[in-house]
Amino acid sequence: MVLWVILLCALVSSLLGGLYVLGVFRRRRPNEPPLDKGTIPWLGYLLEFRKDSSEFLKRMQRKHGDVFTVLIGGIYFTFVMDSFCFGSIVKESRSKLDFRTNAIQVVLRVFGYKPIKATRSIVHAASRKHLMGDGLTVLTRATMESFRKLLLFNLSSGEKRVWQEENLFHYCYNIVFRAGYLALYGTEPPQGAGNKEKAEEQDRLHSNQLFQEFWKYDRLFPQLAFALLPPKDKREAERLKRHFWNMLSMKKVWQKDNISGWLSDQVQLLAENGVPEYMRDRFMFMLLWASQGNTGPTAFWLLLYLLKHPEALKAVRDEVDKVSRESGQEVKAGSPPVTVTRDMLDQTPLLDSALEETLRLVAAPLLVRAVLEDTSVRTSSGTELTLRRGDRVALFPHISVQMNPEIHEEPHKFKYNRFVNLDGTRKDFYRNGKKLKFVNMPWGAGVSTCPGRFFATAEMKLFVFLMLSHFELELVDEEEEIPAIDISRWGFGTMQPVHDVRFRYRPRF
Repeated sequence: MVLWVILLCALVSSLLGGLYVLGVFRRRRPNEPPLDKGTIPWLGYLLEFRKDSSEFLKRMQRKHGDVFTVLIGGIYFTFVMDSFCFGSIVKESRSKLDFRTNAIQVVLRVFGYKPIKATRSIVHAASRKHLMGDGLTVLTRATMESFRKLLLFNLSSGEKRVWQEENLFHYCYNIVFRAGYLALYGTEPPQGAGNKEKAEEQDRLHSNQLFQEFWKYDRLFPQLAFALLPPKDKREAERLKRHFWNMLSMKKVWQKDNISGWLSDQVQLLAENGVPEYMRDRFMFMLLWASQGNTGPTAFWLLLYLLKHPEALKAVRDEVDKVSRESGQEVKAGSPPVTVTRDMLDQTPLLDSALEETLRLVAAPLLVRAVLEDTSVRTSSGTELTLRRGDRVALFPHISVQMNPEIHEEPHKFKYNRFVNLDGTRKDFYRNGKKLKFVNMPWGAGVSTCPGRFFATAEMKLFVFLMLSHFELELVDEEEEIPAIDISRWGFGTMQPVHDVRFRYRPRF
């Protein structure tokens, strides 16, 4: 009899525990946001959210208002769509709202890297030293050298000015990825005197091979991050991960010349903190995606928008030509390629605005914090809402800020000078008469702001500067519409097109 009672109690406890996990007992408490668990236990709105995150959040906003809690894959997410709340959320102490909880899970699943407590401080210290200030000047110079190898090496070969035709997205992603990779991860050492050309050819060949594998992995990335890959794709993702752990391993990287201080400082500090070599190999893969996963796609959209807006293309090209002339360089027949410096990149307000406008249109990160203790948030209407301990709070600035018509007039249109005043200064934005701090958030915000944003910006601007300086560019079909975005990538930075666009280019002189 006693045994049956114990078994019955165990069964009831298991049943109740299962129902709790499925979300059956969750109820909205006083002062909490509206709660919507969906109709499927535990899954909630996972499938709908993954199908099209943007449309799902717009529908929930229409149904519940600017703040609401939904069940997604066993986790309750409170989405805050009120931009006036953003400041208090991104500034809240990590003891209450912590971005690391979610990030650690994703990084381990996607890259196989398990962060240590010091990882974040190591990355940020190296980024402040090498991706800002004087360090950024050095790295911009290295990136310029990479573009010379990949983009400009045959300009003075004496070939006729013939049109070459390419897929624009693949071209931009390929060139920008490889330039950043060579600048950060080093170059092939010349084997003996007079072998510089052979080493450069090896850099071109090796970086292109690496990109082809990276592109395969990048296409699997969204489903991998959500642990939704089918078995065949999961096996392919594991193969690619092991490939990059090997190609970017400590043993191979240290055989290169010109490794960036940003990279070498970080792996040295990880070693000093007891991180084993195999885990440092995985860290190198994580850094590659973090530094190069969004720059190439953004460069594609920027060039495409410029090509679709001739007045913007002319204005930005005139600006870069003017900057080149003022630096004592000019692109003309028989002249060497322009060497672009960081100082030159700091003199391009129209290019800056065009890039920021591009990011406003196509950058769509999802900013997530784990709620470690009950936390109050005050909305723009004055209502005070409570975020529940154990939940997640999420911001999706693409809808609430970047495409908000109350902040950006005609938000779906590309306006290359949207962010710049006539005198070249940055424009301010207002909503309901109140000046806004957050009007564009492609790099995140607060403690999780991308530490590499200045280098990424310099890399993209450098590419577009050189393309406009040295080449005539045009779409093969000038009537072709700008392609739709791939909705499977909502939340992972810069969006990608559902199909590529053909373009052609040739030397200007």
